[in-house]
Amino acid sequence: MKTKAILLSIISIVCASFTTMAQETEPVDTLQTKIKHGLRLGLDAAKPLRSLIDNDYSGFQVLADFRYNKNMYLAAELGSETKKYYEQNLNAITSGSYAKIGVNFNSHKNWLGLHNSIYTGLRYGFATYSQELLAYRVYIIDQNFPGNTVLVNQKFSGLKAHWLELQLGFKSEIAKNLYIDLHFELKRKLEADLPDGFGNIYIPGFNQVNDFSEFGVGYGYSLSYLIPLFEKYP
Repeated sequence: MKTKAILLSIISIVCASFTTMAQETEPVDTLQTKIKHGLRLGLDAAKPLRSLIDNDYSGFQVLADFRYNKNMYLAAELGSETKKYYEQNLNAITSGSYAKIGVNFNSHKNWLGLHNSIYTGLRYGFATYSQELLAYRVYIIDQNFPGNTVLVNQKFSGLKAHWLELQLGFKSEIAKNLYIDLHFELKRKLEADLPDGFGNIYIPGFNQVNDFSEFGVGYGYSLSYLIPLFEKYP
């Protein structure tokens, strides 16, 4: 009986040793991959295309983002726009530049090795611009006798505007480090300078302005390239 007890003790110790060794040599999850971090630079393709087909518009926009963590990106856009109005009762030109800064939050879970995103973006927008009133027609009630056209040619410079912006869009990697982006924008105007005796028709970066709402809309389509700086596990 004493011999059996000794043998059982030895067997138990050996089994315990093998169990411990097996636990120590358990393989690491090899499916976990590193995430690329870097600076992504791009050009909005919608504005140059609109400039080609619309003689009363010209504009461009560059954009950049940087991956802060797994699902958040720091983002910025810089642009310039000129919009001309040659209508029956009003001739005017708006021109200026703008900047937007904020963050994008990715809600898309990629397959292994992919770097696409479906994101919600928040932006603060700021524009400096000028409004040039060229001419307007005096409004009269009796349309049988059109009002006279008044030539003004007055320029209001140094105007500023501020707004908040919500973006919804997606980015897709179409080649190594090359991405396409399509997004829609909903804007809420916070403040805008008004020219004396005139109003804002268009604000660069914000788009069309009217007297009935503080909201504006927009869209963007861009191509961008990622400059990889480093990789790390999420």
